[in-house]
Amino acid sequence: MALSISAALLLGIIVFVLLRDGSLRLGAALACTLFGFTLAATGLAPVINNGLASLAGMISSF
Repeated sequence: MALSISAALLLGIIVFVLLRDGSLRLGAALACTLFGFTLAATGLAPVINNGLASLAGMISSF
């Protein structure tokens, strides 16, 4: 749970900075958000969560 909140916060900050900078348009950001919600509802969600958890474990071991 803490990993998903941290990842969501980090990605939200990155999107906000890119929107402010003008590198990312609002339409593209909304499309990516909707794609993420759609992807989370599929059977691929546990695989993605496990991959993120193992990536976080690998980073924390350094």
